[in-house]
Amino acid sequence: MDPILERYHDLEKKVVAYMPNLDTQRLFDAFTYADSAHHGQLRKSGEPYIIHPIAVAEIVADLELDIDSVVAALLHDCIEDTASTHEEIAKRFDPTVAELVEGVTKLTKMQFVTKEEEQMENLRKMLMAMSRDIRVILIKVCDRLHNMRTMEYQSPRKQREKSLETMEIYAPIAHRLGMQKVKWELEDLSLRYLDPVGYKEIEEELIARSAAHEEFLAGIQQQIAQRLDQEGIRCTISGRVKHIYSIYRKMFAQNKTLDEIFDLYAFRVIVGDIPECYNVLGCIHDMFKPVLGRFKDYIGTPKPNMYQSLHTTVIGRAGIPFEVQIRTWEMHQIAEYGVAAHWKYKQGMANKKLGTEHEFEWVRKLLEGQQDTDAEEFVSTLKVDLFADEVFVFTPNGDVKSLPQGATPIDFAYNIHSAVGNSMVGARVNGRMVPYDHTLSNGDIVEVLTSKSAKGPSRDWLKLCKSNEARNKIRQWFKKERREENIATGRAAFEAELKHAKMTLASITGEEVLPHILHKLRCGTLDELYAAIGYGGTTASKSVARIRDELQRLGRLQAEKAAAAARTLEESVIMPGSAGAGSAEVHGPVKPRHSDSGIVVEGLGNCLVKFAKCCTPVPGDPVIGFITRGYGVSVHRADCPNAAPDRRKPEEADRWIKVSWVESKLPNYRTSLEVSAKDRDDLTLDVAMALSTAKVKVSALSARSMPDGHAAINIVVEVKDKAELEGVIHRLNNIQGVYLVARAAGK
Repeated sequence: MDPILERYHDLEKKVVAYMPNLDTQRLFDAFTYADSAHHGQLRKSGEPYIIHPIAVAEIVADLELDIDSVVAALLHDCIEDTASTHEEIAKRFDPTVAELVEGVTKLTKMQFVTKEEEQMENLRKMLMAMSRDIRVILIKVCDRLHNMRTMEYQSPRKQREKSLETMEIYAPIAHRLGMQKVKWELEDLSLRYLDPVGYKEIEEELIARSAAHEEFLAGIQQQIAQRLDQEGIRCTISGRVKHIYSIYRKMFAQNKTLDEIFDLYAFRVIVGDIPECYNVLGCIHDMFKPVLGRFKDYIGTPKPNMYQSLHTTVIGRAGIPFEVQIRTWEMHQIAEYGVAAHWKYKQGMANKKLGTEHEFEWVRKLLEGQQDTDAEEFVSTLKVDLFADEVFVFTPNGDVKSLPQGATPIDFAYNIHSAVGNSMVGARVNGRMVPYDHTLSNGDIVEVLTSKSAKGPSRDWLKLCKSNEARNKIRQWFKKERREENIATGRAAFEAELKHAKMTLASITGEEVLPHILHKLRCGTLDELYAAIGYGGTTASKSVARIRDELQRLGRLQAEKAAAAARTLEESVIMPGSAGAGSAEVHGPVKPRHSDSGIVVEGLGNCLVKFAKCCTPVPGDPVIGFITRGYGVSVHRADCPNAAPDRRKPEEADRWIKVSWVESKLPNYRTSLEVSAKDRDDLTLDVAMALSTAKVKVSALSARSMPDGHAAINIVVEVKDKAELEGVIHRLNNIQGVYLVARAAGK
């Protein structure tokens, strides 16, 4: 049998196993349509492309989703990668299937100015489709999971980019959807490419100790089973070693080696009903010593992603701590598969799209107020919303509200409704009045005081609130209610920032410049820019930085045009023979015809040149050359300590010569940066993300934690010139906790 057809039949068996009354003809039609549409296309692995849609459909079937989802999974790349259209799929299969495929499809036919803008629009499109039908994101997560499983066939750069996006976007989305099993696999697969050394070290250590782990797990499992059997409690017990990324985070967060981490084990007890969950908890605490502060009741207070379980950490007789999770079978299905399991427990879904229920309100909230944000801010705020640790508080009526850690009464008010936040005049927490910046804690009862005569939110609230939902609603109020005030405020801030940057308004309002700048800022007029700054949609510093980048780009374009014109008129150059050790006498204004290194040595463009590793100069740096013995000219930055006049040997004075940069340069120059920051979780990931968004090639990156709570990160990047390097430094300086980014200096 044809291996592809055999793979399809395996998929069909998997689907029929949980949908025994299924008419398989529709599934087969989708397979043959996708196979025909992708005919001739190959994956990076060399396999026929149809293998990927089948694999995604298999993962969807593992989640036991409906037939529309499986069909859409088979067709999910047809609109994006073939000549198929939305209309054709809707007509041939079903409008619902076509909507699902359209929701998963990236915006490949649109042109974007930046990679961030493309990522933002694709995420926004996906979230909008997801808010209408949650199956869109389920298929997309399955798609990303199979792509990560086959990531070894991609280039190293693509591996890092996709892994970082998976870690920052898709794994948190899987978490919010309650799909813990998928989330763990996405995190482990991403870590394999983001830190291959760390991943391999943990993996090899776990394999080496697997026998000891199995012995410990079996022993504890037997003890629990015997005790619960004595109590007459029927249950299923399993134990496991925590997944690699979980161990990796503990090692970095606690600055420990694998030998020093004992909280490696987790046991799961599944029982018939909720009362038995609490009975099991009593038995566990009677058998083992509980660790204070490590008990959590997610049955009484479920997580927003519907997760329910009792969690407790205890210490066994061997002194080794381990976690025990206690839940019912229904809770277990939702804990493993999240919203996908919720699908199976939902009745009457044929007439109601999954995703319209209250449980998925967070999806729509991610989109609220995001239409006016720029690409970089949208992606960064999305990450905050997905990653934020949560605090659970109550309304006076007893309703539970989930807010980001560190939330204030302002966040609570806007979580209830925009009108409540806009008319807020005060708040009570646990019956007493508190200021607006009061930090809410788990279990607080919060009451918002409102007034019809309230004048609306204060601009200061933007600094006090923690949730992007509240911040966006405040911005929307200012945008709608105070346009003239916003323009005046924004213009004042913008002109002050221009002055600080030593730029003038006249320098950016010329007819040949202003259209480019407005396009870069995504504004129609300067007043729109001022208004956006005024209501907080962007900042003056960010706008001026982008204007500076655009002016530099325009300047480079003009310089390239001028250089091209000059080369066409260039006259013959007469260069006599060598006048001394490595020196050359140049008559008239000399322009070398080419320079393989990007450096001209006293007018000569064909000298053997190397760049000093002590200071790694890039175009734009003032430079000086040193004639080495047998290795040509070594180029140093002018401020390199090794090139300082007081460190030059008198007998080598004639070997220091003038060098300069030329237009015809290498594609990239390698240089080193040293980042000093306060040590914290995910610092290295944030640095990697900043480098990825800067679109520079990273040749090396190493990080180490210091005893004083700080971290040192050494980076080797390849850049076109000093302007691009300064852009990279600016991005790194904006990372939380970073207090110094310096060029590597000679020693």
